[in-house]
Amino acid sequence: MFVPSGTMANQIAIKVLTNPQEEVICDKLSHIYYYESGGVAFNSGTSMRLLDGDRGRITPEQILDNINDPNAVYMSTTSLVSIENTCNKGGGSYYTLKQMEDISSVCRKNNLHVHLDGARIFNAITETNDAPHAIGKLFDTISFCFSKGLGAPVGSVLLSSKEKILKARKIRKAWGGGMRQAGYLAAAGIYALDHNRVRLKEDHLRARKIGGILSALSFVEKVLPVDTNIIVFAISPGVDVKHLLSIWQIGRSKSCPLANRPSGWSHILIYMKRCLKKLK
Repeated sequence: MFVPSGTMANQIAIKVLTNPQEEVICDKLSHIYYYESGGVAFNSGTSMRLLDGDRGRITPEQILDNINDPNAVYMSTTSLVSIENTCNKGGGSYYTLKQMEDISSVCRKNNLHVHLDGARIFNAITETNDAPHAIGKLFDTISFCFSKGLGAPVGSVLLSSKEKILKARKIRKAWGGGMRQAGYLAAAGIYALDHNRVRLKEDHLRARKIGGILSALSFVEKVLPVDTNIIVFAISPGVDVKHLLSIWQIGRSKSCPLANRPSGWSHILIYMKRCLKKLK
């Protein structure tokens, strides 16, 4: 199902898979927590259990330790686990297929739904060489974005069963996401899938090159490991981050502040973006 944004895809998935007074387990760096305007509470009436994972990646053990007692009337009912692959605030960190299989298994055994925020899933697959269908069968819902690593102008997709997509379409309509013109936008997404997936490795190599250059600069405190197409690095105290952002032009990339100190922004995120210059 095509939607205008990754946020809408995630929010519809959560709405489909949960009920009010239930709880979503996710990492503390998750996009659904940080960058979706409190939509989990506003749209679905659910709370969130934030886990302290490894650069955005959580484990089956952490999930087991944070499932609420379903008979405790004073607690939210745990009903959904959401993972992000790759993790934006984790510097493009990714899960292996085995890690996702273990998470899915724990969720099934404990009657929990599981959602994959796969906005950059093809960047992850580029590194792991996993088959997309092997990933797809592990989750109740999957979102992925055409306009990030794949480079299309706009749009995301929500994947699920026919039954859940029918419910998702009604929610999309109610939220104003149904568009008569979606075919034009989807065409760019199809082009990106057909032509740009094979070139994602180029973006990863460029990102690692930039990461290496940044690590040698005197005003850069730390660079997170560069796993895919995202570079996250910390700036030394006293450096004007806004000035840096204003003068840096890094080709087909985007730079933005990510985290702050009391004195101002201290972390910058750069991610490589492939562009669709022409559709044939």
